[in-house]
Amino acid sequence: MATYPQDPGAPDAPYLTFWQERHLCTLTTPRPDGTPHVVPVGVTYDPGARLARVIADGASRKVRNVLAAGREGAAVAVCQVDGRRWATLEGRARVRSEPERVAEAERRYAERYGRRPSPNPSRVVIEIELTRAMGRG
Repeated sequence: MATYPQDPGAPDAPYLTFWQERHLCTLTTPRPDGTPHVVPVGVTYDPGARLARVIADGASRKVRNVLAAGREGAAVAVCQVDGRRWATLEGRARVRSEPERVAEAERRYAERYGRRPSPNPSRVVIEIELTRAMGRG
């Protein structure tokens, strides 16, 4: 089986372009029992910071799954697919609630998806420190 590795901090141009296009993605988090929880999300990718960001409600299952992993964070993956093009980013996720981090995630979301997210006072951001990237942009 062929693999298509990318450097999460310096991906090739087609891969980066694919992550800048408007695509629905999935986030996979581990439930406390170890089984995968997969949900549709919007994801932004910041290779310079080696981060992917997902905005979420603080009470959501995905946020609770990440928090349950403890201080080290949860091993997670985000993925998107469009025909033969696909991309996966993996890393350690942590929940951040600092207003400036949430605002930055909202700004990036608006840039990628073409609309500001609706106001949500319980919004947090799941920041994923990237350790692996793969796919074909």
